[in-house]
Amino acid sequence: MAASDKLITTVSTKGQVILPSSIRKRREWVAGTRLVVEDTPEGVLLRPTPAFAATRPEDVFASLPSRGKPLTLEEMDAAVLAEARRRHARD
Repeated sequence: MAASDKLITTVSTKGQVILPSSIRKRREWVAGTRLVVEDTPEGVLLRPTPAFAATRPEDVFASLPSRGKPLTLEEMDAAVLAEARRRHARD
């Protein structure tokens, strides 16, 4: 759709707005899609809600149980390299 192809919709008495199907299809917004509504200086912005809530590292740090002593960076690098070699060898 070109920028000059403006679509018009109407606000219902209940405050509902129908989004044109061409936009819903292009955005893959099906019934039940949750949207964030943001009031901006340019107008109203609709964005799909994130699939996962935002988290901070301190919210999840050390949340998995630990088994054994911590590995050094060198040991972790060696383990990653060994796994990469193992996966490459089977391809």
